[in-house]
Amino acid sequence: MSIARLRTIIEKSDNIVFFGGAGVSTESNIPDFRSSTGIYSTYNGLEYPPETILSYSFFKKHPDIFYDFYRNKLIYKDAKPNDAHIVLAELEKRGKLKAIITQNIDGLHQMAGSTNVLELHGSLYRNYCTKCHKSFSLDYVLEYEGVPLCDECRHIVRPDVVLYEEGLDMNVLRRSIDYIRNADVLIVGGTSLLVYPAAGLIDYYRGDKLILINKSETPYDSRANLVFNDSIGKVLREAVS
Repeated sequence: MSIARLRTIIEKSDNIVFFGGAGVSTESNIPDFRSSTGIYSTYNGLEYPPETILSYSFFKKHPDIFYDFYRNKLIYKDAKPNDAHIVLAELEKRGKLKAIITQNIDGLHQMAGSTNVLELHGSLYRNYCTKCHKSFSLDYVLEYEGVPLCDECRHIVRPDVVLYEEGLDMNVLRRSIDYIRNADVLIVGGTSLLVYPAAGLIDYYRGDKLILINKSETPYDSRANLVFNDSIGKVLREAVS
């Protein structure tokens, strides 16, 4: 019955916004951060906790340790879009989905064909010199031995991702708020809605069609019109097929 209701909501709307977290990508075999099998729970053998390694001050002080962890734990270049990514791209092509707002940095939404993707935490596919701001590809970072340096000014190249201690891009944040505020339907998937400021974006939604898809409960379940504790790809595929 709930799938049928979701199907009807999607069919009748041409102003849908999707807000997603790490759970969207776990179905592409990219581990999340905070689950029992996530990156933060399986860092045995590291001298520092992942939250410390992924902070701006640690990156500045120990770029070698940062890059060793970053390359081995955060980059899954062979990952492919799953049903969730593919269905969302289909909805955008039909003119129904206006924007994807994601906390992920893996680029899988774009790989699936989505074009209006707002990346709250940046992208591992964008990298730049910390001094002259020259842009570099992910391959440049992966193939460089040791800490990647700019091929022009020889300063450190860093990924264009938001580290701990850094703020979100205000332009991306403002655009995300505008899309959510004006959405007819807001579908939220693959996020525990515990991490701020991203989780607080839902508070800007003014509509009455809030859909939550997450394998575990969230603090916003009681406010949602439909809640699915199931696979995002499965739910979206059943609702859109």
